[in-house]
Amino acid sequence: MMPSSELYDIAIIGSGPGGYHSAIRAAQFGAKIALIEKNNLGGTCLNLGCIPAKALYASADFIQKLREKGEDHGILCDFKLDFSKAIARKNKVVKDLTDGIARLESAWKNDVYKGYGKIINGSANNGFEISIEGEDNKKIKAKRVIIATGSTPVLIPVFNIDHDRILTTDDVLHPNFTTLPKKLLIIGAGIAGCEFANIFASFGSKVTMLEYLPSPLASEEPVIVKEIKKKFDSLGIEILVSQNVLSIVNTGSGVKATTISADVPKEQIETVEKSNFEADYCLVTIGRAKESGDLGLEDLKIETQRGAIKVDPKTLETSVKGIFAIGDVTGGIMLAHVARHEGDVAVANVLASLDEFNVKEKSTDYRVIPATIFTSPNIGSVGLRRKIAKDLGHDLIFGRFPYASLGKAKCMGEEDGFILIIADKKTNKILGASCIGAEAPELISEISLAMQHGLTVHDVATTIHSHPTISEMVLEGMEDVYGMAIQKKGRPIH
Repeated sequence: MMPSSELYDIAIIGSGPGGYHSAIRAAQFGAKIALIEKNNLGGTCLNLGCIPAKALYASADFIQKLREKGEDHGILCDFKLDFSKAIARKNKVVKDLTDGIARLESAWKNDVYKGYGKIINGSANNGFEISIEGEDNKKIKAKRVIIATGSTPVLIPVFNIDHDRILTTDDVLHPNFTTLPKKLLIIGAGIAGCEFANIFASFGSKVTMLEYLPSPLASEEPVIVKEIKKKFDSLGIEILVSQNVLSIVNTGSGVKATTISADVPKEQIETVEKSNFEADYCLVTIGRAKESGDLGLEDLKIETQRGAIKVDPKTLETSVKGIFAIGDVTGGIMLAHVARHEGDVAVANVLASLDEFNVKEKSTDYRVIPATIFTSPNIGSVGLRRKIAKDLGHDLIFGRFPYASLGKAKCMGEEDGFILIIADKKTNKILGASCIGAEAPELISEISLAMQHGLTVHDVATTIHSHPTISEMVLEGMEDVYGMAIQKKGRPIH
């Protein structure tokens, strides 16, 4: 598309879930938009993050089901994995979606520029000048700017990440990564680490995980962690916790990691016996760094903290009036759906500040944020965990319901896992929920909606749910808070 030379209402730097969403949302209000992207439309999430990872997960999950449950369903066959075809499918999913975003931006008449965007100068009164360097080399001007540049895998020197055998998540999700490791070492047993462990173990890799903390998935309910560890044991995944990784080296034909106990004080490291782990490849999943470099922040005196752009927590405006920031680059909650929410807020506040748009200001709302982990079985959670809720002074009541007691789950052969509901005893308000099992993230969405609108356990439990469905897990879980779940023996009614 040939861009217009007119002044843009908004220039958006970065086209990830926050950026491309903001561009379309603003265009829906009639705003003239410039969307600037240095790589591919869709950002990390779509190209090297959640989408390709979930495409691979779908292939891995399919294999797991054939291997573990095929015979029970009467499916008797020998099969083998063609990893290159799984990669080709993953790449096609990504291309279809990125092409779809390009068509949407074009349909809304948004001008898309390919290159690095940098804010050169300007003000909210006179507009901002942005230089673009790359495939498109030019300067544009916009009344307002939204920075949505996201994050990249953090690179810690001691881990010697060489993108050859010591890899980041970007590397293993790259379209050209087609090597299935026989042995894979994963540093970090958080969400990304566990998802990739599940994927590669299902594909046949021998996976060993090294985690610094005393538990994998440390932010989840202990009962959820216990359940996923059982599954990982069945897949042959070895999880070693409290491991301080001192070094990782590429040996030429593989990798070697050296560790000690995380409990050893720094001054004693040299005197303590070390442990060594060897594999074909090492995947490092220890966090993400904000992409805030070379944006012109220093010249404009936009405040940052440890690489994160500081924003007003309600409006998302930076320290420079007229410039907003959303998503991972702000150092907040690094989830695509949070970036999308922040995009809506930033767009509303930008347009509210411009006289020609009749748009009301918005504030961020982080009260209810669901989270998902795509292991097999899935994990979904929202709200408070039990320990935190108790520490906050709530008198708690619980409901817990197993998949094995649900008709639809039995029909599907998905009997592993459970849902856990926690609520306040005095108010019956839902405080949080955790679920591990089939379609857990979808179940959590219903509970998120209930929590967002202040519904009680009783409100959800008295809502008719279709039968037979997995959504009845929510119904039975809510009823179990009162000891009245039908498909589970509870407390007697007096």
